[in-house]
Amino acid sequence: MCGIAGDIRFDGRQPSVEAVMAMRDEMAPRGPDARGLFAQGGVALGHSRLKIVDLSEHGQQPMVDSELGLVLVYNGMVYNYKELRTELERDGYRFFSTSDSEVLLKAYHAWGVGFVERLSGMYAFALWERDSGRLVLGRDRLGIKPLYYAEIPHGLRFASTLPAILKGGGVNTDIDPVALHYYMTFHSVVPAPHTLLQGVRKLPPATVMVVEADGSRRESRYWELNMVSGEDDLRRSETDWREILTGALQTAVERRMVADVPVGVLLSGGVDSSLIVGMLSQLGQRGLKTFSIGFESVGGEQGDEFKYSDIIAEHFGTEHHKIRVDSEATLEELPACIHAMSEPMVSHDNIGFYLLSRAVAKHIRVVQSGQGADEVFGGYHWYPPLLRSRDPVADYAREFFDRDHAEFARAVDSRYVSEDSSLRFVTEQFDRVQAGDPVAKALKLDTSVMLVDDPVKRVDNMTMAWGLEARVPFLDHELVELAGRIPSELKVGHGGKYILKQVARQIVPAQVIDRPKGYFPVPALKYIQGKFLDFVRDTLDGPAARQRGLFQRDYVKELLDRPGEQLTPLRGSKLWQVALLELWLQMHGL
Repeated sequence: MCGIAGDIRFDGRQPSVEAVMAMRDEMAPRGPDARGLFAQGGVALGHSRLKIVDLSEHGQQPMVDSELGLVLVYNGMVYNYKELRTELERDGYRFFSTSDSEVLLKAYHAWGVGFVERLSGMYAFALWERDSGRLVLGRDRLGIKPLYYAEIPHGLRFASTLPAILKGGGVNTDIDPVALHYYMTFHSVVPAPHTLLQGVRKLPPATVMVVEADGSRRESRYWELNMVSGEDDLRRSETDWREILTGALQTAVERRMVADVPVGVLLSGGVDSSLIVGMLSQLGQRGLKTFSIGFESVGGEQGDEFKYSDIIAEHFGTEHHKIRVDSEATLEELPACIHAMSEPMVSHDNIGFYLLSRAVAKHIRVVQSGQGADEVFGGYHWYPPLLRSRDPVADYAREFFDRDHAEFARAVDSRYVSEDSSLRFVTEQFDRVQAGDPVAKALKLDTSVMLVDDPVKRVDNMTMAWGLEARVPFLDHELVELAGRIPSELKVGHGGKYILKQVARQIVPAQVIDRPKGYFPVPALKYIQGKFLDFVRDTLDGPAARQRGLFQRDYVKELLDRPGEQLTPLRGSKLWQVALLELWLQMHGL
């Protein structure tokens, strides 16, 4: 993985090389192996490189092809780049590297903006045409790789992270009231194009933005997830679906082994990561490195799942590493973890991914991870009841929203309160799905929106903080398309992820499948007490928070007085959600 940045001017003035260097250097952890800079005409581009494919200097970025008149900065991995290269070579293109980056350059020249439809992988890129001055920005179908941008006077800036945009300076950092409603209500998910700051936006997944030299621009969406089962799909038996799904998942896992360095697995001990390990074993992978993390128990809640990860590691003979973290170390590392967030992310397991990535990066540079399976295959508890729902929006909101609009109005300062933005957004998203099945509507929303700006963003931010590339086979777009066509009953039946578990039963020990649903447990951030409570209290009662006046003092006092009782329907801490936002703003000088 890498970090990309750029500044393009529309008024004939020179771009700010200093701003691009500041943005690029802010993202040094994403690309610790090399830094590059390109400036010509009205554009300046920066790149921080993590070497995964073509470890030579031929793969350095910004990548310039003088013959084609193109310059590229790119963050990601295109798994089918070798096949595309072969096709391009047949058409007469000559290559100077063995990287997937150069394939993007040639593919754009050969096929135009529509080249993205041929890509299989995760990516965010910027392509500049020397002769026209046109800039093309693009993002992968599932939004696995991030891309933020900001309008500046007579220009546009972009970067892989929001904090990098801030380092460039000159953007409006006022709080966006709509985004604040999303953050406080929609489980901290802020859908694109919004961010919490009015002056910074993010490119939606599956979107290409073409920016002309005069500043005019247009966006086009090149992929949409279809949740409708065709006639052939409805005729398939459960056995048929299991066989088709097994093959598609094997392909997705195998694709993500493409690299010029070893690839390991983040093994939580759940079905999803265990299935990845099992499929790699079936594919003949030996000496696979696997990694798990655990925390101290708090409030009677277990802080690790080593019991299950140990079963998988022993069953498949992996080289397994267990990382244990005590509460003192968790508190010590929290500020650095928060600083690594492109946007505030409330899930307690951010610190788990952050510390796990730090340990893993000492051994390996690429890992596969199981994120996405719950959203794609219906693993969460709110899906099964929707099969019989008469009011799916209300039922979804009751299970997923952290608070209703009345509590939001009581929590934040009145200048940020207007309409119920989160409920309106979910209603619009459900209405867009033509299928009458409420489960399909919820899965479409969660796969296309919630997944992008919660689990996937978390994995990207926390792994890239340590120069570790994470690959997510359950978000292979062909696998996701297949899952969209599987009837909802086969996905959410028997407590969730039924058809995926049936695939797993052929490969993974039963005790890992027939277990309570797990996650990265960090009890200290759920039952906030002791030094953690002192840390949060100092933040919310400090002069910076009081001067900002984002939250109403009576509401803050209520949370501080009874922190263990103030939990969301998803069993997250409301106090931590409020404190995290304030901490993130302070850490970035806002």
